[in-house]
Amino acid sequence: MSPLAFGTDGVRGLANAELTPELALALGRAVARVLRGGDLLVGRDTRRSSALLSAAMCAGAASEGAEVCDVGVLPTPGVAALCARRRAPGVVISASHNPFEDNGIKVLAPGGVKLDAETEAQIEAVLAKLLVDPDAEPRPTGRGVGMIRVDADASGSYVDAVLRAAGATSLSGLHVVVDCANGAASGLAPRVLRGLGATVTSIGDDPDGCNINDGVGSTSPSALVDAVLAAGADLGVSLDGDADRCIAVDERGCILDGDWLLALFATDRRAAGTLVGGVVVTVMTNLGFHHAMRAAGIPVEEVPVGDRNVVEALARTGWELGGEQSGHLVFADRSTTGDGLLTALLLAQLVARRGPLHAQCEGLLAPVPQLLVNVAVADATALGDAAEVWAAVERHQGALGDRGRVLLRASGTEPLIRIMVEAEDAADAHRIADALRELVVSTLGAPGAPG
Repeated sequence: MSPLAFGTDGVRGLANAELTPELALALGRAVARVLRGGDLLVGRDTRRSSALLSAAMCAGAASEGAEVCDVGVLPTPGVAALCARRRAPGVVISASHNPFEDNGIKVLAPGGVKLDAETEAQIEAVLAKLLVDPDAEPRPTGRGVGMIRVDADASGSYVDAVLRAAGATSLSGLHVVVDCANGAASGLAPRVLRGLGATVTSIGDDPDGCNINDGVGSTSPSALVDAVLAAGADLGVSLDGDADRCIAVDERGCILDGDWLLALFATDRRAAGTLVGGVVVTVMTNLGFHHAMRAAGIPVEEVPVGDRNVVEALARTGWELGGEQSGHLVFADRSTTGDGLLTALLLAQLVARRGPLHAQCEGLLAPVPQLLVNVAVADATALGDAAEVWAAVERHQGALGDRGRVLLRASGTEPLIRIMVEAEDAADAHRIADALRELVVSTLGAPGAPG
């Protein structure tokens, strides 16, 4: 993707090649110009390149007169919580679940929510001008230059916030395995769980700058499965690199993605009489979830992929629960954004209150076979005009009817076309996905193919 464009989760690219310190510095200037007033909070994950890009981002913002508060290594929801408390904008240097070589820059509006599309467009326009001529406008000097200060208490402030959001319920007697993905929550998640009385086994908690998401974390849950079974634990929770996602494993080693977790929380709230409205999900949510919620009498609203779309729909409807299959869950009555640690705490409370997780999941939902295929192509941006591809999608969807779904979209975080096929017969899903993959590559070109 273009380094000038915001995707579904900020700007991302190969660190020091596509996402350079020069770009980060210019983006810092652009953010400071557009989001004027008050402090700018800047946090980061544990990637080798994150400190480099954070320093450039801080310098760029300060050069435009912003008062920058460097909060150090902190989960994305931690930065969001501080932004909400201080009514200040923020920046997170992280590529979330991507490999360590990648990095990204997410910008949060004052209050700790994602930027709206109009503000993103304004920042992109200013950034484009700065990259062409960085000295077109004079910069402040003397007392007009911004300061950069370090907030050594930021992680403690976030822990306080997440405990208030979850409610400091005792987890005594519960054995929890937590996989920190060698990411931003490595020093926090085990400490918080132990502080609530849980017996904790932690993995993926030794970041070295290069091992974030490497065989651990929410995108590699097999490591958590092995650890839960080896420890005989009651529950396993797996975060991603910036700790805004949570995937769980029950005591028998069964993986529970965001669809399962949303179903658990929705039905629990419904039984307690605390569910407000229904649940907001994205188009990637399994058809089985929709069937389960319909049977339970719980309304569901579907939005495009991206947690910003979920948050906006929650605000519009006044509902409080939503999320994505990836484990990005939003509790709008408790947080402004997805928070993996908050989700983990609420899930642990659910187990402590209602008993073994496997029993809670029995009969809860029956996922429809779903196949996800990522296709690298020469030009992912050409998907919208690929009439032959969309004709094929319509043809396959027509054949499936209401017994399945076919979805294609360009990734907002990586140079890929994502194909999702659901069908009652897994063989049908594979057949359709294979046909679409071949058609996408032949239409949009293989990566590296000459233009």
